[in-house]
Amino acid sequence: MAADQSILASVAFSSGAIVAYAVAKWRENTLGALRDARLRTEVELARREATVEASELHAKAEAEKREANQLKAAAEIEAHLAAELKAESERQRDFLGRELQRLSGLNPEEARKLTIDTLRKEYQDEAQHLRRELLDQVEQDISDEARRKLLSAMQRLTTQTTQDATTVAVSLPGEEMKGRLIGREGRNIRTFEQTTGATLLIDETPGVVLISCFDPVRREIARIALDRIVKDGRISPGLIEDTVRTSSEEVVKQALRHGRDAVRDLGLPPMDPAVEELLGRLYFRLSANQNTLAHSIEVAQLCAMLAAEIGIDPVPAKRAGLLHDIGKAIEAEAGSSHALAGAALLRRVGEDPRVVNAVAAHHREIEAESLYAPLVMIADSASGSRPGARASTLESYAQRVKRLEEVALTFEGVSEAFAFQSGRELRVIVDPGKIDDFGATELIRRIRLKVEETLSYQGTVKIVLIREQRFTEEAR
Repeated sequence: MAADQSILASVAFSSGAIVAYAVAKWRENTLGALRDARLRTEVELARREATVEASELHAKAEAEKREANQLKAAAEIEAHLAAELKAESERQRDFLGRELQRLSGLNPEEARKLTIDTLRKEYQDEAQHLRRELLDQVEQDISDEARRKLLSAMQRLTTQTTQDATTVAVSLPGEEMKGRLIGREGRNIRTFEQTTGATLLIDETPGVVLISCFDPVRREIARIALDRIVKDGRISPGLIEDTVRTSSEEVVKQALRHGRDAVRDLGLPPMDPAVEELLGRLYFRLSANQNTLAHSIEVAQLCAMLAAEIGIDPVPAKRAGLLHDIGKAIEAEAGSSHALAGAALLRRVGEDPRVVNAVAAHHREIEAESLYAPLVMIADSASGSRPGARASTLESYAQRVKRLEEVALTFEGVSEAFAFQSGRELRVIVDPGKIDDFGATELIRRIRLKVEETLSYQGTVKIVLIREQRFTEEAR
């Protein structure tokens, strides 16, 4: 019984397992069939949707094609109409041209010339007015920019305005020294004045004598020599000559030292010793009571700052500004100005050609070959024209004013000319019967150019041209 029961249990378990497997297999097959059916259904739906969309796109494309064909046809019609209108307008223009030529009695070339003449007469005044406006605007813009750069450079420079005198005082230990300076029958004072080239002024002023000389170098030599003679106490013609000779050598050494100091202070490399000595001699010279070396240093600084403002190398500009007046320290050469003499010296010592040209052209005696020459001109004028820099005599003032008026009176149509404000302003009165408004504009430009070419002056000269016409009647 136990064996039969275990057999029955095994059979029952096996049957259950078979049934369970059969059920699981049936379920899997059923689910797979359902999935396949759903997938086929989805594929069919997608195919149908794609077919519908393709049909819609095809229909839309056909509609657009028909619309494009219609637009093309309409454009062809409009182009044909436009061509017909153009042809008609050409026919009308030719007809009107022939009629106009028939009525006026002119051929096409004559009609064209007449039209151009009419337009020229009609717009000539407007064209001249527009030209003047454009030129004035350009000149004003250039003037404003130049003034801005110049002011920017000048505001960075500080200089003194004190001036040197043409006389110098030397103190004496006692009144008896005046008699010893004069010497027996004036031998000592004559020897002193002949060897130094200066005038010794001995008056009743107690304890002081004056040395007067317009040459600052000679005046400095005389001052040093007189100071040494007074300290030595032994005064004789031979001693005076020896003392003047040693004083001259000392002045040469001082000049070399001043020249080297100027070059070093400006941050420039050492120059030729001869150039530095001549540069130092400018320390003892004056230009309208302005120390020439101080003026040269100031011009060099202005040139360097202006060169930096406009974007060029400031080193050649600084050298040109420092050396522009070196010709004033050279002994006079026949037929050569200080600018040309200085340029010739610098050319001989191998100076930069740009610097040589700037030195030679800073008074417009030759043409400028680079921007450095105009920079030296501007800086030279700015240094000499600043308040307190220079002092002129009555003769030079009268001569400058007279030359300005003479330049203006050389032009035809000018009736009167007057210089004002120490030669800073020139007023020109013209004959209104000879000079019209357009001619007045051209005349004032020519006067300005001639003043710039023929005269040498510091700063600027304002030129005012007056053209006035009055008509007077008296009613009785």
